Amino acid sequence: MADRDPALPRQTPWLYRWFLRYSRKYAAKHFHAVRLSRASAAIPAEGTSLVFVVNHPAWWDVITCMILSGRFPTYRHFAPMEVAMFEKYRFFARLGFFGIDPTARGAAIFLRTAKAIFTEPGGALWVTAQGRFCDPRERPVELRPGVGGVAARLAAGHIVPVAVEYPFWDERTPECLVRFGRPLSIADGPGWDARRWTTAIEEGLTETMDGLAAEAIRRDPAAFETLVKGRVGVGGVYDRWRQLRGWFTGRRVDLAHSSEDTAEAAGR
Repeated sequence: MADRDPALPRQTPWLYRWFLRYSRKYAAKHFHAVRLSRASAAIPAEGTSLVFVVNHPAWWDVITCMILSGRFPTYRHFAPMEVAMFEKYRFFARLGFFGIDPTARGAAIFLRTAKAIFTEPGGALWVTAQGRFCDPRERPVELRPGVGGVAARLAAGHIVPVAVEYPFWDERTPECLVRFGRPLSIADGPGWDARRWTTAIEEGLTETMDGLAAEAIRRDPAAFETLVKGRVGVGGVYDRWRQLRGWFTGRRVDLAHSSEDTAEAAGR
């Protein structure tokens, strides 16, 4: 690949597929479930450039975005990572990640890399544009201007707001909740500069986060599609004792706390 753009991050396809499988297994171990809101907006047809702008509530966002990227198998997915973390975990350099720092030079690298990603159709960029860990209820939602700069430079494509939360519901482990917001078409903002795009994306992400927050408060699993099913029960000695008691009495033991898991287990 001698003609490969030097600004395009490296991505080893088989390693990316392996890490996607690993991410699903890792999430199943640490979450009760990974759930996608059924109220999520439809994502545009394949082939168009996509910039997924995600809020940044926790360290888990890398795993969450990896799982979500699996829903778009025809795309090549890339993501920036804080340069100190990137240097520490060089493994991510083979998965389409690239390091950036919060400087003018870092912003220039980010924009140059984004341009390389979208040179051909089928590129997708995932950005936690808040630039720091933020509680999902924090308002106003403020994004770094780089994502607006990317939008202002795109000739076509869509910006997709993505809201993420990790609330505790009925089980020992938390839920991973996700909602795709209404995509912003580049065609709808001709001539917009980076600042105008940043404002529009902030508004779209805020709307999406508010919608997911309302669903998180309702605690209704039926409002979500389950992408990854995790573990149930308290764990440790408590669950071992219940299982042992069930074995001695000949009774089936249901370790779940939620009616959703109990109904699912009964149907097996």
